[in-house]
Amino acid sequence: MDYSQLIKTEAKKLGFLSCGISKAEFLEDEATRLERWLKDGKHGKMAYMENHFDKRLDPRLLVPDAKSIISLLFNYYTPLDQLDGAPKISNYAYGKDYHHVLKDKLKQLFQIINDKIGEVSGRVFVDSAPVMEKSWAVRSGLGWQGKNTNLISKKAGSFFFIAELIVDLELEYDTPVTDHCGTCTACIDACPTEALTPYNIDASKCISYLTIELKDQIPTAFKNKMDNWAFGCDVCQDVCPWNRFSKQHNEPLFSPNSEVINYTQKNWEEITQETFNIIFKNSAIKRTGFKGFKRNISFLKE
Repeated sequence: MDYSQLIKTEAKKLGFLSCGISKAEFLEDEATRLERWLKDGKHGKMAYMENHFDKRLDPRLLVPDAKSIISLLFNYYTPLDQLDGAPKISNYAYGKDYHHVLKDKLKQLFQIINDKIGEVSGRVFVDSAPVMEKSWAVRSGLGWQGKNTNLISKKAGSFFFIAELIVDLELEYDTPVTDHCGTCTACIDACPTEALTPYNIDASKCISYLTIELKDQIPTAFKNKMDNWAFGCDVCQDVCPWNRFSKQHNEPLFSPNSEVINYTQKNWEEITQETFNIIFKNSAIKRTGFKGFKRNISFLKE
């Protein structure tokens, strides 16, 4: 039985956009880049990025006897616009929190692998551990890491989540694809805060970092540079030519929350803790917390 093809077929049945497999080994090329990126302070105040350095680079320290990394992409693209003038929310947060949706699907896939192949040990990952997900997806042939540092696929653009199954099963490994950014600098030219240089991001300047990860006040240097984003930012994806191939997802749980789409600027400014808790109970937006979200709205208004 071709275990690798079986896994890819079952992944597709579960709704995954694509699936690629790479060998679980030390990420030698990424080690130097990660060390330099951290040393330059481009992770901002995300101190957790400095933790578990060895585990980030060697999946065998996360999963004993790991042999293979099964990388999976899941489409979240929703071609809808919010109301004009309202603070903007990143496309990936329109519906239910992806962590829960994808983790459930990964557990199903893991169970199918055990049922059809035999006892396989491993772990599922959805932004839940120090895993270099884009690096593994690149090694698995699912796309290339573009100038905006996102994973880009010729067939599907970049509006997708990346998740992994790390298992102790030897499989057939895929090979990386070539880079197709060419001379294009659309993402770099369009970044409102100049966070991008080719194939590198200064996260401390990124609007997603400023509106989600940063717990302090947003520095005044970013006044009038936030492009009205209150949670995350899609600019470098919106302008990417490869995203003309993005298609509407077909996952009901990612259907847009009506409040997110239809709230006016006044609604957002007047939102209470109670309303925030109700609307975003099962949303990725709760990550920033009520106080953080109000901080973002206020910063845009000032």
